[in-house]
Amino acid sequence: MASIKIEIKWAIIFSIMGLVWMLLEKLSGLHSTYIDYHLYLTNLFAIPAIWVMVLALKEKKKVYYNGNISYKQGLISGIFLSFIIALFSPLTQWITTYIITPDYFPNVIKRSVEIGYFKTTAEAEANFNYSNYAVQGAIAALIMGLVTTAIAMIFIRTKK
Repeated sequence: MASIKIEIKWAIIFSIMGLVWMLLEKLSGLHSTYIDYHLYLTNLFAIPAIWVMVLALKEKKKVYYNGNISYKQGLISGIFLSFIIALFSPLTQWITTYIITPDYFPNVIKRSVEIGYFKTTAEAEANFNYSNYAVQGAIAALIMGLVTTAIAMIFIRTKK
């Protein structure tokens, strides 16, 4: 457990950051008035997400490995971190869906049918729902975490 203490800490930080991001999206109107821009602007979350992953890997290098970390060690750490974030993802999606912004799915369903992205409300509802987003979020967290780690460790690893 002590060996993944840093990953658990940073997964919690990442999850809180994601919830704050969702709150900011809601407050800025991206889940209602400016929902047409949500599809594009929500991708800016990649910036703080990458930053937090890098900070976590740097802390692992500094604290756990005393400043010397191999690519493989960092990759393993990033895999654990990504897996923990993915495990937390359904909970953070639940908080987002039912507490932070319960109007998001009805708004995006309505708008996606209005603009013809989906032909029927039923088609839109099949895509925009908690279950679908919980699964997609967990898978995306795992994949993006692994990709971020694989790239970041090129720069973070101790070079010999």
